[in-house]
Amino acid sequence: MIKTLVAYTGEIDDAQAAVEEVRAQLALPGSLQKNAVGIIACHYEFVLSGVAKAVCQALPFDVVGTITSAQAVQQESGTLLLTLMVLTSDDVRFVTKLSSSLLEAPGEKIAAAYREVAAAEAEKPALILPYAPFMVQNSGDEYVNVLTEASGGVPCFGTLAVDDTADFSNCFLLYNGQDYRDRLGMILLYGDLQPKFFIATISQGKILDKAALVTKSAGHILMEVNGRPVVEYFEDLGLTKASETSYAMTSLPFMLDYGDGTPPVSKVFIGLTPEKYAICAGAMPEGATLYIGVFDKEDVLTTTGEAADKALADIQDAGGLLIYSCISRNMSMGSDLLAELDLIRDKAGEKLPFMMAYSGGEICPTQVSGTQAINRFHNNAFVACVF
Repeated sequence: MIKTLVAYTGEIDDAQAAVEEVRAQLALPGSLQKNAVGIIACHYEFVLSGVAKAVCQALPFDVVGTITSAQAVQQESGTLLLTLMVLTSDDVRFVTKLSSSLLEAPGEKIAAAYREVAAAEAEKPALILPYAPFMVQNSGDEYVNVLTEASGGVPCFGTLAVDDTADFSNCFLLYNGQDYRDRLGMILLYGDLQPKFFIATISQGKILDKAALVTKSAGHILMEVNGRPVVEYFEDLGLTKASETSYAMTSLPFMLDYGDGTPPVSKVFIGLTPEKYAICAGAMPEGATLYIGVFDKEDVLTTTGEAADKALADIQDAGGLLIYSCISRNMSMGSDLLAELDLIRDKAGEKLPFMMAYSGGEICPTQVSGTQAINRFHNNAFVACVF
């Protein structure tokens, strides 16, 4: 069983004050069991000021996580925060691993990092929590697929970093106080653990009827649908002008049906190439069926609330709740920036310790059967893990 502790600080400039605040909230060291690990989320200003490093170095366990644009724990929600979730247990073990640079052959580097850990263990992990920076040249789908294959189908739940800069220049991975722009970190959980996963995208009634078959693509580049250029598909839907700016398309997610009996997965449109191909934040495999949905604040809060209710419905043996939500869901809040975070705070209350952070790409299984998971890389999604 896992015991979960959460803490936060808004001290961006005073490292000593931040350390004291976090340690006091965690009631260290008396609150820890035999094994422990930390999951961090923070605004990038905490990295630039050195506060994130100081906090991590002051803790007696490994800490892994990412930069985020907004986050919440029970006590607080906000943008200029550092939040920390500590998992501690006498019978569940935690192993962390940092990959080498993902600038070249990222799949090989991730597989090698996992195999190095696996070689020292007698059993498969019950859960993998992967964390990575947002790298426009790499595909989050590859990260997920490689980890799934290397691990033999172990459930994976995690996130890519996201920040509030115009060019996502500060989307760091955080690993034991160090920040990286080109590496993946992971937490592997070993022991008797049966995590449960919950996903929200958009309501069925918000998905447009006009489906399209992906007939030509190259990874995350969508070239043709129904045997025609993708821009003609946009024209048919009256989205020619919208497709010329990524911001205008954030409220119109792609819903991708792989045709294998698994639930559709949401993907986000980033922009157009000079050839008028669609750049997406995830792989668009040929043969998949594509739908476009309509995203708005009301539906985000409705679907998030429904998923949260399901996650909190049966928690008598649960230790904690970890949540990641796509930055596009946050953008749909408009001026009410913290609405989705505060909704979770209201629903979770004192029922279950939780941490929630915004994401540049969500990693979560769509199905788990026995020890085998179908892991997917999502956009526009709200994903939750109860453990």
